[in-house]
Amino acid sequence: MLILAFDTATSIATSALVRDGTVLGEGTTTPVRVLEDVDELLRDAGVAADELDALAVGIGPGSFTGVRMALASARGLALALHIPVAGVSTLAALAAGAPDAVPLIDAKRHELFLEQNGEIVALPAATFEAPGRTCVGDGAVRYREHLERTGAAVPPDESELHLPRARFHAQLAHDFGPAELVEPLYVRAPDADRMPA
Repeated sequence: MLILAFDTATSIATSALVRDGTVLGEGTTTPVRVLEDVDELLRDAGVAADELDALAVGIGPGSFTGVRMALASARGLALALHIPVAGVSTLAALAAGAPDAVPLIDAKRHELFLEQNGEIVALPAATFEAPGRTCVGDGAVRYREHLERTGAAVPPDESELHLPRARFHAQLAHDFGPAELVEPLYVRAPDADRMPA
């Protein structure tokens, strides 16, 4: 199965082309350039878009705009190519790249997105502690000082462990189906929906 995977939930977008578990190519870019990156991956691998069997897309949590961008791109591609899509949690992809670590996504507003007791939540960064654990993701990078002060370890900023690599989205993807059934993973309402008091 030839899967194109991408995630734009964080400030660094990742993409990958994977055939039967073998990574044919992958890239990182900014969310607004992810389709250019995808086009380059296909060209470099000598693969035409109509050869794709399925898409795997990051559904967040993360940037509201980034998550919407990924889903809109996946829906457009799926419709044009007549292929199914599977949504994959950005936190799950981070965890797959660093199995013993705590994946943390910067939720802005001085908060972190993380999984706690089987549920994805947003917690104030200042109250989160993971003593004796390694923390990865852009949330770990942003709140490195606090995490290290409270006993956690954080790999260097440039470490691959901080990226939700799309190769893991392809690996974790299952239940492929119509693109319109893939739902974003929102933990809270977007700022635009908030009415001033």
